[in-house]
Amino acid sequence: MMRQRGGIRRRIVRGTAVLAALAIAGAQTQPQTQQPDMVIRINVNLVQVDAVVTDSHDQPVTNLKASDFEILQDGKRQNITNFSYITFRPAAVSAAPAPPKGQPKGFAPPPAKLKAADVRRTVALVVDDLGLSFESIAYVRQSLKRFVDTQMQPGDLVAIIRTGSGMGALQQFTSDKRLLNAAIDRVKYNALGRVGISSFAPLGSEPDMGSDTANASLARGNEERTSIFAAGSLGAIRYVVDGLRELPGRKSLIMFSENMSLFNSDGLDERVRDSLRRLTDAANRSSVVIYTIDPRGLQVRGITAADDTRNMTVQQLSNVPMQRAEQEFRSQDGLYILAHDTGGLFLHDSNDIDGQVRKAVADSEGYYLIGYHPDSNTFDSKTGDPKFHNVSVRVKVAGLHVRTRAGFFGTSDRGRQQVAHTRMAQIQHALTSPFGSAAIHVRLTPLFSAGPNSTAYLNTMLHIDAKDLQFTDAPEGWHKAAFDLVAMTFGDNGQPIDTTDRTYTIRIRGKTYEEALKRGIVYNVAHPVKKPGAYQMRVVVRDVGTGLTGSASQFIEAPDLKKDRLTLSSVVLKEMTPEAAQATVDHPEGQLQEPNPEGSAAVRIFHPGSSLLYGYQVLNARPESVKANELEVQTRLFREGTQICAGKPNPMPVGDQTDPKRLVAGGQLKLGPHMTPGDYTFQVIVTDKLAKEKYRTATSWMDFELK
Repeated sequence: MMRQRGGIRRRIVRGTAVLAALAIAGAQTQPQTQQPDMVIRINVNLVQVDAVVTDSHDQPVTNLKASDFEILQDGKRQNITNFSYITFRPAAVSAAPAPPKGQPKGFAPPPAKLKAADVRRTVALVVDDLGLSFESIAYVRQSLKRFVDTQMQPGDLVAIIRTGSGMGALQQFTSDKRLLNAAIDRVKYNALGRVGISSFAPLGSEPDMGSDTANASLARGNEERTSIFAAGSLGAIRYVVDGLRELPGRKSLIMFSENMSLFNSDGLDERVRDSLRRLTDAANRSSVVIYTIDPRGLQVRGITAADDTRNMTVQQLSNVPMQRAEQEFRSQDGLYILAHDTGGLFLHDSNDIDGQVRKAVADSEGYYLIGYHPDSNTFDSKTGDPKFHNVSVRVKVAGLHVRTRAGFFGTSDRGRQQVAHTRMAQIQHALTSPFGSAAIHVRLTPLFSAGPNSTAYLNTMLHIDAKDLQFTDAPEGWHKAAFDLVAMTFGDNGQPIDTTDRTYTIRIRGKTYEEALKRGIVYNVAHPVKKPGAYQMRVVVRDVGTGLTGSASQFIEAPDLKKDRLTLSSVVLKEMTPEAAQATVDHPEGQLQEPNPEGSAAVRIFHPGSSLLYGYQVLNARPESVKANELEVQTRLFREGTQICAGKPNPMPVGDQTDPKRLVAGGQLKLGPHMTPGDYTFQVIVTDKLAKEKYRTATSWMDFELK
């Protein structure tokens, strides 16, 4: 049976060919060295396949020409009209500069702000906690930690996603390693999943219901549960894939799972097959290549100490290894199909999970785009049911191997595009987009702070560019605009904590109106923090008149103040300028405030030569450190992730403050008159010399823009 493994899988591929669609991209006839803005485009004029070619040592081959390829649609040879090679492999990484003298050891710099145009690799690391055993979860978590800490590179946009949890605070695409490590900490064994403590259930562990009929009914119920949970895993991954459609270039989705069976006791599981079909089609149209990793590694299939072998014959015992091998084989069918039909790899039978992740990430760093003009009947929609077209790519050079997608449905991308028309659809689209919506420019700044008795809270400032709102003229010189504001706070379990959904009306006139158009408006709200943890704020602003939206999201971590460890609040950063005139705002709570200048704490857009004020709180300092003047502060400035200057560590002035649990500190930062425009990060590091070494240093930072 096991000798026929490849043949069985090939039959499965042919039988489920409708699981795939086709990746499309730009039409250059010479090699390219940058990612195209869009890879997926299936239309009546051009079909273009993305393909990876490797040699006998599994190394990428990058120097082929169009004449080296042959492409067939439904078995018919096509004339190649477009050909290119896309690569964005990183250059050799130079050694990191030595840290400044006096800098705390092991203190990571603030994460660089990553814009859509800066993204080099987009990687979704999906942990199918509904399909992983307790043993495998531990190995996966360790591998994820090592990837984030040692393999992530500048320009990487990464997400850690669990299929058993909703899309929330810790399941967004980011370059911030704090957010990713917080997400990894939440990767735990899911007792409600379809796999037990170990990959193979111990013999004798299944309950005996007393009759063959009852036992058969129990087995059928377990099969149904496994099928539902497998479809649930695939549905969660499809949600991620749909969100990746707007990102440029070819994206990688690496899925860790050990159970995705296509068959049950009745044969093919239609529920799972349909879910695979939908996910594969979405992945191919979103230019997502799926790599599946079975983290079980090399398995021991024989009898173990956990097996209860009482009442088993010698023949039954001898059959156990073969039965477990067959069980393992069947559990991998869906993983193989998912990777095969999206042009990815199914990685298994290896104890080196780190190496498998590296291989999957590197695989999409270079690929060929091979295009042709399809026959006129390819997109014939007379029947109303689009036909699936098989596509195959061959390399004429001996010894080379090619991987690509299995085919596509005869429906153009234009026909599949769905435009959000309703209010909720527009808001939902803006909330789930990886980079948000920018038709209305929105800037979000959540600040963590502590009040008396160490009461933690988040003060959230939302700046809205008033020029993006539609104002209508009203009598007596008034100008009126209305917008929807939807704000959601997610906790570290991925579930929403607080939701605000309101419509506001603004009425302003005269100079106040002019100032609002020039400087924007600020929405300010305080959220009590009921418990410590990682939080994410997501906000959408929708103009009622035009339906245009703007969105922003921000990660914020509220530490546990009860642990009595040194902590800093968020850093407030603003320019030393007078406050702008106030605006008249018409709404019940009066929470919309005056239009602030660019240099406010909410906007933080400064100019060379500006003088900045910064302030923060030092929480839980040692009382003896305050008395002995043993608190030390250092500031550092980064431009787009690279340190450009660092101040010397100096004693922190405390003055006449008497509460060591809540000290207020700050200072002034003078920007040089010739500083280069760009994104900057200002970091504060405070050291309590008398605290335990592990907890004696704390840091906080705030980003700003220089123009």
